[in-house]
Amino acid sequence: MQQDTKKVCVSRLNRIEGQVRGLAKMVEGDRYCIDVVNQVQAVIAALKKVEGEILKDHIAHCVEHAIRSGDKKAQREKVSELVETLARARS
Repeated sequence: MQQDTKKVCVSRLNRIEGQVRGLAKMVEGDRYCIDVVNQVQAVIAALKKVEGEILKDHIAHCVEHAIRSGDKKAQREKVSELVETLARARS
């Protein structure tokens, strides 16, 4: 992973960690269910942004490297890996 991507992702993940701790406190404090669900959705959206950054970095470097290498096996592996990952994200 590229250094700038790593820095952005770690920063976002640290914020998400705080959001999750806040969610636990909301549940422990018997907060209104819809308020908790709204916060869960915010965490999910934040995680999806991190996921997107990591996938973009992977495509720009790992997949691109396999394509440039000319190694057909490596190319198939990287593309297959990416398709499987994206398919799991949809289900």
